Amino acid sequence: MRYFVHVKIKQDFITVDGDKITVGVRSTPEQGRANDEVVEKIAEYFGVPHDHVRIISGTTSRRKVVEVQ
Repeated sequence: MRYFVHVKIKQDFITVDGDKITVGVRSTPEQGRANDEVVEKIAEYFGVPHDHVRIISGTTSRRKVVEVQ
């Protein structure tokens, strides 16, 4: 399933509303750390391994499309 993700920095939360997810991350958006935290939080929320979550588009943006298998 694909989800539209909006990332907020310096916060720590996750909310899911249908196909929209809002994620707060504490990591800085340098060297992919924030993207890694987004993937980890989404995987934990859905109870799947982190390698079942991948960012389809928006790796350098706050708005992303993520696929959860």
